[in-house]
Amino acid sequence: MSQPTPLFTDEFAEFPLKRALAQVVKRREKGSKVVGVYCSYAPVELIWAMGGVPAVLCAFSNAPIAKAEETLPANLCPLIKSSFGFIELKTCPFFELTDAVAGETTCDGKKKMFELIEQHRPLYVMDLPQCPTNDGAVEYWKHSIAGFKNFLEATFHTTITDSALEESIKESNRKNALVEEIFIFGAEKPAVITWQEMYAVATYAMVSNGSEAIAKLREIIAILTERCDKGIIVSRENAKRVLITGSPVGGDVLKVLKIVDEEGAAIVGLDNCTGLKPYLGKIEEGSGDPLLAIAKRYLKIPCACMTPNTGRTSTLRKQVALLHPDLVLDLVLQSCHTYNVEAAKMESYIRNTLETNYLKVVTDFSTQDLGQLKTRIGAALEMG
Repeated sequence: MSQPTPLFTDEFAEFPLKRALAQVVKRREKGSKVVGVYCSYAPVELIWAMGGVPAVLCAFSNAPIAKAEETLPANLCPLIKSSFGFIELKTCPFFELTDAVAGETTCDGKKKMFELIEQHRPLYVMDLPQCPTNDGAVEYWKHSIAGFKNFLEATFHTTITDSALEESIKESNRKNALVEEIFIFGAEKPAVITWQEMYAVATYAMVSNGSEAIAKLREIIAILTERCDKGIIVSRENAKRVLITGSPVGGDVLKVLKIVDEEGAAIVGLDNCTGLKPYLGKIEEGSGDPLLAIAKRYLKIPCACMTPNTGRTSTLRKQVALLHPDLVLDLVLQSCHTYNVEAAKMESYIRNTLETNYLKVVTDFSTQDLGQLKTRIGAALEMG
């Protein structure tokens, strides 16, 4: 197997979050305001339009959870506890760089956590309608986004014009299309892109925009195209193929993906909010109402907080048809009730309609379940 040209050649090859942090620091040093966000529903086009930079604050480390549990209940989602613990310990470099924070009402636990952190930074919480097909949902979400725009303008003494928003929309569409094109390389068999590289691309794109980001993403596409042309692969030729779906992944919960690697399988897709999900879909350009265009696109993000979440089955159908996985692995964070309950529908749909093997795993950020995870994932791959 020839050694593939790396997609990134900087000092952060093994540390994509440090690369993202460096991007945020660089922009802050040039005068950009940093706005922390926790979710794919945060309309980052408004942040870019005012010359700011978003910083993703969701945390995936077990280390600060003990501190968080001094305040929060132990049976809460580990992502919420980790994020809060870092803030309490003042050890989250992304949060320490923020000038303001944007929240949203996707999750009851996170929503109440926002009340506990508002003393630390200027905070605006957007009320996200969770029945996206109901009459008035899009208009209400536009109203919430407009409130966020007003908050940014008042907090940073600036004006976000429609023309700036339109330019930001165009840049997002260009960037998102390139990210999607990169993830399509997961369809190659044998694999030509690793899940670590997909994760690195998604993490880079979260905090990057403009001509520099476009040039880098095009460079990555050229590298992956060369791998295809030269037959350079990153997995065994007969490796089982795995599509990851479910809760966000990162940090300590990457233990699940590493076990898939250890079992000799190839992860060919990341259908998560820390993977492809935030980059799917296009915002209408030149609509005359950029806030409405943004609202329409973001309300189509297929998160389990939505009901009905028909967008997720539609996305999975397309991903399975493109990637041909032997196994869909539904990774659910402990106490993430929306994804855990929705898993029953996902299993039925994936097994019966898509005729693909399915495995749900519920886990946290600890290492206590490594043996059980390895046994279950190994058995599922043998059945695939």
